[in-house]
Amino acid sequence: MQADPNLYDHWPYRDRPKIVWPDGKKLAFWIAPNIEYYEFDPPKNPQRPGWPKPSPDVVGYSQRDWGNRVGHWRLMELLDKYGMRGSISLSVGLLDHHPEIIEACVARNWEFFSHGIYNTRFSYGMDEAQERAVIEDSIRSVEAATGQRIRGYLAPALTHTEKTFDLMAENDFWYTCDLFQDDQPQPVKTKTGKLISMPYSLEVNDVITYGALSMSPWRYADVLKRHFDQLLEEGEKSGTVMCIPLHAYLVSQPHRIRPFEEALRHIAGHDEVWITTAREIAQHYRDHYFDQTVADIAARGLATPGTGFDHAAA
Repeated sequence: MQADPNLYDHWPYRDRPKIVWPDGKKLAFWIAPNIEYYEFDPPKNPQRPGWPKPSPDVVGYSQRDWGNRVGHWRLMELLDKYGMRGSISLSVGLLDHHPEIIEACVARNWEFFSHGIYNTRFSYGMDEAQERAVIEDSIRSVEAATGQRIRGYLAPALTHTEKTFDLMAENDFWYTCDLFQDDQPQPVKTKTGKLISMPYSLEVNDVITYGALSMSPWRYADVLKRHFDQLLEEGEKSGTVMCIPLHAYLVSQPHRIRPFEEALRHIAGHDEVWITTAREIAQHYRDHYFDQTVADIAARGLATPGTGFDHAAA
Protein backbone atom coordinates (compact mmCIF):
# COMPACT_ATOMS: atom_id res chain seq x y z
CA MET A 1 0.00 0.00 0.00
CA GLN A 2 1.07 3.58 -0.71
CA ALA A 3 1.22 6.51 1.72
CA ASP A 4 -1.78 8.00 -0.09
CA PRO A 5 -3.96 6.70 -2.94
CA ASN A 6 -2.77 9.32 -5.46
CA LEU A 7 -6.24 9.42 -7.02
CA TYR A 8 -6.34 13.21 -7.24
CA ASP A 9 -3.96 16.15 -6.78
CA HIS A 10 -4.19 18.59 -3.89
CA TRP A 11 -6.02 21.65 -5.22
CA PRO A 12 -6.84 24.44 -2.74
CA TYR A 13 -10.46 25.58 -2.78
CA ARG A 14 -9.59 29.28 -3.00
CA ASP A 15 -8.82 31.12 -6.25
CA ARG A 16 -9.78 28.35 -8.63
CA PRO A 17 -11.00 29.17 -12.14
CA LYS A 18 -14.69 29.94 -11.93
CA ILE A 19 -17.28 27.28 -12.71
CA VAL A 20 -20.61 28.51 -14.06
CA TRP A 21 -23.47 26.07 -14.37
CA PRO A 22 -25.99 26.32 -17.24
CA ASP A 23 -28.06 29.53 -17.30
CA GLY A 24 -25.68 31.09 -14.81
CA LYS A 25 -26.80 28.89 -11.92
CA LYS A 26 -24.62 28.92 -8.80
CA LEU A 27 -25.26 25.47 -7.39
CA ALA A 28 -25.87 22.15 -9.13
CA PHE A 29 -28.24 20.08 -7.01
CA TRP A 30 -28.92 16.38 -7.42
CA ILE A 31 -30.61 13.63 -5.45
CA ALA A 32 -29.28 10.06 -5.30
CA PRO A 33 -31.90 7.54 -4.19
CA ASN A 34 -30.03 4.31 -3.50
CA ILE A 35 -32.31 1.57 -4.80
CA GLU A 36 -30.54 -1.45 -3.41
CA TYR A 37 -31.05 -5.14 -3.01
CA TYR A 38 -29.64 -7.05 -0.06
CA GLU A 39 -29.43 -10.81 -0.35
CA PHE A 40 -30.92 -12.66 2.59
CA ASP A 41 -28.02 -15.14 2.72
CA PRO A 42 -25.15 -13.68 0.67
CA PRO A 43 -21.90 -15.49 -0.13
CA LYS A 44 -19.35 -15.11 2.63
CA ASN A 45 -16.62 -12.51 2.18
CA PRO A 46 -13.73 -13.03 4.63
CA GLN A 47 -13.08 -9.28 4.87
CA ARG A 48 -16.62 -8.17 5.71
CA PRO A 49 -19.86 -9.93 6.65
CA GLY A 50 -22.89 -9.36 4.44
CA TRP A 51 -25.01 -8.48 7.48
CA PRO A 52 -23.91 -7.08 10.83
CA LYS A 53 -25.94 -9.74 12.69
CA PRO A 54 -25.53 -13.50 12.28
CA SER A 55 -27.77 -15.21 9.73
CA PRO A 56 -30.72 -15.34 9.53
CA ASP A 57 -31.13 -11.56 9.93
CA VAL A 58 -34.82 -11.30 9.13
CA VAL A 59 -34.98 -7.86 10.78
CA GLY A 60 -32.42 -6.16 8.53
CA TYR A 61 -33.69 -7.93 5.44
CA SER A 62 -37.34 -7.00 5.98
CA GLN A 63 -36.48 -3.38 6.83
CA ARG A 64 -34.73 -2.95 3.50
CA ASP A 65 -37.49 -4.83 1.73
CA TRP A 66 -39.93 -2.23 3.08
CA GLY A 67 -37.89 0.40 1.25
CA ASN A 68 -38.55 -1.24 -2.11
CA ARG A 69 -42.17 -2.20 -1.36
CA VAL A 70 -43.35 1.04 0.24
CA GLY A 71 -40.68 3.67 0.82
CA HIS A 72 -39.49 4.12 -2.73
CA TRP A 73 -42.99 4.96 -3.99
CA ARG A 74 -43.50 7.51 -1.25
CA LEU A 75 -40.17 9.15 -2.10
CA MET A 76 -40.88 9.09 -5.85
CA GLU A 77 -44.21 10.88 -5.36
CA LEU A 78 -42.50 13.54 -3.27
CA LEU A 79 -39.81 14.18 -5.87
CA ASP A 80 -42.51 14.37 -8.56
CA LYS A 81 -44.18 17.11 -6.55
CA TYR A 82 -41.07 19.30 -6.77
CA GLY A 83 -40.08 18.39 -10.34
CA MET A 84 -36.90 16.64 -9.21
CA ARG A 85 -35.44 13.67 -11.06
CA GLY A 86 -33.44 11.08 -9.21
CA SER A 87 -30.03 9.73 -10.14
CA ILE A 88 -30.48 6.12 -9.08
CA SER A 89 -27.61 4.40 -7.31
CA LEU A 90 -28.72 0.98 -8.48
CA SER A 91 -27.99 -2.50 -7.22
CA VAL A 92 -28.09 -3.93 -10.72
CA GLY A 93 -29.61 -7.21 -9.51
CA LEU A 94 -32.75 -5.23 -8.67
CA LEU A 95 -33.52 -5.15 -12.42
CA ASP A 96 -34.69 -8.75 -12.00
CA HIS A 97 -36.17 -8.49 -8.52
CA HIS A 98 -38.22 -5.29 -8.90
CA PRO A 99 -38.75 -4.42 -12.58
CA GLU A 100 -41.78 -2.32 -11.59
CA ILE A 101 -39.47 0.17 -9.86
CA ILE A 102 -37.22 0.35 -12.90
CA GLU A 103 -40.19 0.98 -15.20
CA ALA A 104 -41.42 3.83 -12.99
CA CYS A 105 -37.98 5.46 -12.98
CA VAL A 106 -37.64 5.15 -16.76
CA ALA A 107 -41.07 6.75 -17.22
CA ARG A 108 -39.83 9.75 -15.23
CA ASN A 109 -36.54 10.05 -17.14
CA TRP A 110 -34.50 9.38 -14.02
CA GLU A 111 -30.83 8.58 -14.37
CA PHE A 112 -29.31 5.22 -13.43
CA PHE A 113 -25.76 4.59 -12.30
CA SER A 114 -24.20 1.38 -11.03
CA HIS A 115 -23.89 0.48 -7.36
CA GLY A 116 -22.64 -3.03 -8.10
CA ILE A 117 -24.79 -6.16 -8.34
CA TYR A 118 -26.01 -6.41 -4.75
CA ASN A 119 -25.11 -4.35 -1.71
CA THR A 120 -24.09 -7.61 -0.07
CA ARG A 121 -21.47 -8.43 -2.76
CA PHE A 122 -18.28 -6.55 -1.97
CA SER A 123 -15.30 -5.64 -4.15
CA TYR A 124 -12.85 -6.80 -1.49
CA GLY A 125 -10.88 -9.77 -2.74
CA MET A 126 -11.90 -9.47 -6.39
CA ASP A 127 -9.20 -9.85 -8.99
CA GLU A 128 -9.12 -7.51 -11.97
CA ALA A 129 -11.03 -9.86 -14.27
CA GLN A 130 -13.83 -10.34 -11.74
CA GLU A 131 -14.24 -6.63 -11.10
CA ARG A 132 -14.15 -5.87 -14.82
CA ALA A 133 -16.88 -8.45 -15.37
CA VAL A 134 -19.09 -6.80 -12.73
CA ILE A 135 -18.65 -3.37 -14.32
CA GLU A 136 -19.21 -4.59 -17.87
CA ASP A 137 -22.28 -6.56 -16.80
CA SER A 138 -23.76 -3.47 -15.17
CA ILE A 139 -23.40 -1.54 -18.44
CA ARG A 140 -25.06 -4.27 -20.50
CA SER A 141 -27.82 -5.06 -18.01
CA VAL A 142 -28.96 -1.50 -17.38
CA GLU A 143 -28.89 -0.62 -21.07
CA ALA A 144 -30.93 -3.72 -21.95
CA ALA A 145 -33.55 -2.91 -19.30
CA THR A 146 -33.75 0.87 -19.69
CA GLY A 147 -32.09 1.91 -22.95
CA GLN A 148 -29.72 4.06 -20.90
CA ARG A 149 -25.92 3.84 -21.02
CA ILE A 150 -24.81 4.34 -17.43
CA ARG A 151 -22.00 6.85 -16.87
CA GLY A 152 -21.58 6.81 -13.11
CA TYR A 153 -20.38 4.32 -10.51
CA LEU A 154 -20.58 3.94 -6.76
CA ALA A 155 -18.79 0.82 -5.62
CA PRO A 156 -21.00 -1.72 -3.83
CA ALA A 157 -21.18 -0.88 -0.13
CA LEU A 158 -18.31 1.56 -0.80
CA THR A 159 -15.79 -1.27 -1.22
CA HIS A 160 -12.90 -1.02 -3.66
CA THR A 161 -9.77 -2.55 -5.08
CA GLU A 162 -6.73 -0.72 -6.40
CA LYS A 163 -8.09 -1.30 -9.93
CA THR A 164 -11.61 0.08 -9.38
CA PHE A 165 -11.06 3.60 -10.68
CA ASP A 166 -8.98 2.59 -13.69
CA LEU A 167 -11.67 0.08 -14.63
CA MET A 168 -14.31 2.80 -14.45
CA ALA A 169 -12.29 5.02 -16.77
CA GLU A 170 -11.44 2.14 -19.10
CA ASN A 171 -15.18 1.53 -19.54
CA ASP A 172 -15.90 5.20 -20.30
CA PHE A 173 -17.58 6.07 -17.07
CA TRP A 174 -17.76 9.81 -16.58
CA TYR A 175 -17.95 10.06 -12.81
CA THR A 176 -17.39 8.23 -9.56
CA CYS A 177 -19.25 8.91 -6.31
CA ASP A 178 -16.62 7.11 -4.23
CA LEU A 179 -14.44 10.09 -3.29
CA PHE A 180 -15.36 12.77 -0.78
CA GLN A 181 -12.53 15.28 -1.03
CA ASP A 182 -14.32 18.32 -2.49
CA ASP A 183 -17.48 20.37 -3.05
CA GLN A 184 -16.73 20.67 -6.77
CA PRO A 185 -15.98 17.99 -9.35
CA GLN A 186 -12.31 17.19 -9.94
CA PRO A 187 -10.41 14.97 -12.41
CA VAL A 188 -9.44 11.55 -11.07
CA LYS A 189 -5.95 10.35 -11.92
CA THR A 190 -6.59 7.26 -14.04
CA LYS A 191 -4.51 5.65 -16.77
CA THR A 192 -7.14 6.35 -19.44
CA GLY A 193 -10.33 8.32 -19.90
CA LYS A 194 -11.74 11.49 -18.31
CA LEU A 195 -13.15 10.30 -15.00
CA ILE A 196 -14.23 12.91 -12.46
CA SER A 197 -15.07 12.70 -8.78
CA MET A 198 -18.69 13.77 -8.33
CA PRO A 199 -19.53 15.39 -5.00
CA TYR A 200 -21.75 12.85 -3.24
CA SER A 201 -21.92 13.08 0.57
CA LEU A 202 -21.43 11.22 3.76
CA GLU A 203 -22.35 14.23 5.91
CA VAL A 204 -25.95 14.51 4.66
CA ASN A 205 -26.40 10.86 3.69
CA ASP A 206 -29.44 9.52 5.54
CA VAL A 207 -27.58 6.33 6.49
CA ILE A 208 -25.18 8.51 8.49
CA THR A 209 -27.65 11.06 9.83
CA TYR A 210 -30.31 8.56 10.89
CA GLY A 211 -28.03 5.59 11.51
CA ALA A 212 -24.70 6.69 12.94
CA LEU A 213 -25.80 10.09 14.28
CA SER A 214 -29.41 9.28 15.31
CA MET A 215 -30.72 12.66 14.18
CA SER A 216 -34.37 13.54 14.55
CA PRO A 217 -36.23 14.15 11.26
CA TRP A 218 -36.49 17.87 11.90
CA ARG A 219 -32.81 18.09 12.81
CA TYR A 220 -31.95 16.35 9.53
CA ALA A 221 -34.12 18.80 7.59
CA ASP A 222 -32.36 21.72 9.26
CA VAL A 223 -28.93 20.24 8.45
CA LEU A 224 -29.93 19.90 4.78
CA LYS A 225 -31.08 23.51 4.61
CA ARG A 226 -27.92 24.86 6.24
CA HIS A 227 -25.74 22.66 4.02
CA PHE A 228 -27.55 24.02 0.97
CA ASP A 229 -27.40 27.66 2.09
CA GLN A 230 -23.63 27.53 2.60
CA LEU A 231 -22.92 25.92 -0.77
CA LEU A 232 -25.25 28.34 -2.54
CA GLU A 233 -23.44 31.30 -0.98
CA GLU A 234 -20.05 29.94 -2.06
CA GLY A 235 -21.44 29.22 -5.52
CA GLU A 236 -21.51 32.96 -6.16
CA LYS A 237 -17.72 32.81 -6.61
CA SER A 238 -17.60 29.45 -8.38
CA GLY A 239 -20.28 26.84 -8.96
CA THR A 240 -20.69 24.21 -6.26
CA VAL A 241 -22.45 20.83 -6.13
CA MET A 242 -24.82 19.45 -3.52
CA CYS A 243 -26.03 15.87 -3.43
CA ILE A 244 -28.49 14.27 -1.03
CA PRO A 245 -27.89 10.49 -0.97
CA LEU A 246 -31.04 8.71 0.20
CA HIS A 247 -32.27 5.25 1.15
CA ALA A 248 -36.03 4.82 1.04
CA TYR A 249 -36.09 2.48 4.02
CA LEU A 250 -34.84 5.42 6.10
CA VAL A 251 -35.96 8.78 4.72
CA SER A 252 -39.40 7.59 3.58
CA GLN A 253 -40.62 6.40 6.96
CA PRO A 254 -43.97 8.06 7.69
CA HIS A 255 -42.63 10.23 10.51
CA ARG A 256 -39.64 11.41 8.45
CA ILE A 257 -41.04 12.25 5.03
CA ARG A 258 -42.69 15.59 5.93
CA PRO A 259 -39.61 17.15 7.51
CA PHE A 260 -37.65 16.01 4.46
CA GLU A 261 -40.21 17.74 2.26
CA GLU A 262 -39.53 20.98 4.12
CA ALA A 263 -35.89 20.76 3.04
CA LEU A 264 -36.87 20.11 -0.59
CA ARG A 265 -39.27 23.04 -0.54
CA HIS A 266 -36.48 25.29 0.71
CA ILE A 267 -34.12 24.16 -2.05
CA ALA A 268 -36.71 24.34 -4.82
CA GLY A 269 -37.58 27.89 -3.78
CA HIS A 270 -34.25 29.29 -5.03
CA ASP A 271 -33.93 30.31 -8.68
CA GLU A 272 -30.12 30.18 -8.59
CA VAL A 273 -30.11 26.39 -8.39
CA TRP A 274 -29.71 23.94 -11.27
CA ILE A 275 -31.86 20.97 -10.24
CA THR A 276 -30.44 18.21 -12.35
CA THR A 277 -28.82 14.76 -12.43
CA ALA A 278 -25.27 13.61 -11.81
CA ARG A 279 -24.89 12.63 -15.46
CA GLU A 280 -25.77 16.15 -16.63
CA ILE A 281 -23.39 17.73 -14.12
CA ALA A 282 -20.60 15.41 -15.24
CA GLN A 283 -21.21 16.10 -18.91
CA HIS A 284 -21.17 19.87 -18.42
CA TYR A 285 -18.03 19.72 -16.31
CA ARG A 286 -16.19 17.41 -18.71
CA ASP A 287 -17.13 19.55 -21.70
CA HIS A 288 -16.23 22.91 -20.15
CA TYR A 289 -13.97 22.56 -17.09
CA PHE A 290 -12.05 19.27 -17.06
CA ASP A 291 -9.12 20.53 -19.15
CA GLN A 292 -9.20 23.91 -17.40
CA THR A 293 -8.83 22.19 -14.03
CA VAL A 294 -5.92 20.03 -15.17
CA ALA A 295 -4.17 23.13 -16.56
CA ASP A 296 -4.75 25.13 -13.35
CA ILE A 297 -3.36 22.35 -11.15
CA ALA A 298 -0.28 22.16 -13.38
CA ALA A 299 0.15 25.95 -13.48
CA ARG A 300 0.17 26.08 -9.67
CA GLY A 301 2.87 23.43 -9.54
CA LEU A 302 0.53 21.02 -7.77
CA ALA A 303 0.45 18.21 -10.32
CA THR A 304 2.10 15.04 -9.09
CA PRO A 305 3.27 12.11 -11.23
CA GLY A 306 1.56 8.80 -11.65
CA THR A 307 -2.04 7.65 -11.33
CA GLY A 308 -4.17 6.07 -8.63
CA PHE A 309 -2.17 3.69 -6.41
CA ASP A 310 0.83 4.19 -8.70
CA HIS A 311 3.21 7.01 -7.85
CA ALA A 312 5.60 6.19 -10.68
CA ALA A 313 6.43 8.99 -13.08
CA ALA A 314 3.85 9.35 -15.82
